[in-house]
Amino acid sequence: MTLLGHDRYCDEIVGQTDRLRAALAGADLSVTVPSCPDWTLGELALHVGRAHRWAETIVRTRAEEDIPDNRVPDFEVPGGSGSGSGSGSGPDPAALDAWLAEGAEKLAATLRAVAPETAVWSWGWERNAGFWARRMTHETVIHRADAALAAGVPYEVAPEVAADAIDEWLQCLAFAQAAGDPEAAELRGGGRSIHLHATDTADATGTAGTTGTATGAEGAEWLIEFGDDGFTWRRGHEKATVALRGPLTEVLRVFYRRLPADSELVEVLGDAKLLDFWLERATFG
Repeated sequence: MTLLGHDRYCDEIVGQTDRLRAALAGADLSVTVPSCPDWTLGELALHVGRAHRWAETIVRTRAEEDIPDNRVPDFEVPGGSGSGSGSGSGPDPAALDAWLAEGAEKLAATLRAVAPETAVWSWGWERNAGFWARRMTHETVIHRADAALAAGVPYEVAPEVAADAIDEWLQCLAFAQAAGDPEAAELRGGGRSIHLHATDTADATGTAGTTGTATGAEGAEWLIEFGDDGFTWRRGHEKATVALRGPLTEVLRVFYRRLPADSELVEVLGDAKLLDFWLERATFG
């Protein structure tokens, strides 16, 4: 069970894309994204729009295997792709904006037209349309954080969306570890633990489990425990080797490596090196 229903995920794909577009409006699309230094802001926008169209094609065609880029309709912005800088090497900003909006709307419409249990290919632990509704929601949520940082605009996320993004990221990492990802494989070693504590939500009310979620943003606290064979996690308030505390949006940004752990916006209590160890390896793909 996840925090958000299928319809809510579809709504969030459009809503988060609208907020992304607002962050891009008037911004210099040629600037480097600090949290994704290999991309300019325009390239970040292209990545999100392409991901939406790729996922839409997978669901609409009921794909049974990965779909290459050249089979994804409208994969490029009309008028050219490039960096999206608006300097002549990328798409016109207005065309980019319209392309982003259209892609999000098409993805949401395709997802709304099917049940979340509809079988389609995915790279993850669930091979159905519901996986893509949730994944594309949080893909957009996190890259909106990247865009806000590059454009110098505020970034906020609804508590229930931010909490679900952390749940999903932990599931992604657990899946990556089980699949043999070399960096995720190092997230092990008994006797150590990490506690995430959102200070702007209610007390923990989540149920125990290795991949379980609570029923809302209440109790936005997590315990990650390292074992000899990997890590497990659950919602809950417990003592740990290290604790990361702060507003939920900022905890999310740190956990996704979009905000330094030594930021004044959060507090780290205990073994900070363990948190650094996790963050250096908490990636996949």
